[in-house]
Amino acid sequence: MSLDLEKARLMYKLAVSKGNWGAKYDRLEHFKRFPNLKQIIKELSNKGWLVIKSKPNYTGISLNTKYKKEIIDFIEKEMPDITGIIS
Repeated sequence: MSLDLEKARLMYKLAVSKGNWGAKYDRLEHFKRFPNLKQIIKELSNKGWLVIKSKPNYTGISLNTKYKKEIIDFIEKEMPDITGIIS
């Protein structure tokens, strides 16, 4: 699986399954099944697409609503079978 596909899957999970946009965070440990999680988090946060919130007991991640169109376009490019599902 390519790294871009892993990124798309992580963001898809945040967007659709969990609804984590803006100030709604999910714990980073919920995504430990992604083999390249550290690299994905680093690259997406450097782009500004992922917001990382450090809490005392855990680290939370959320999608940046400022880049919603770009994020959805990226996910649909990498996962064409889900086109039109994310709003």
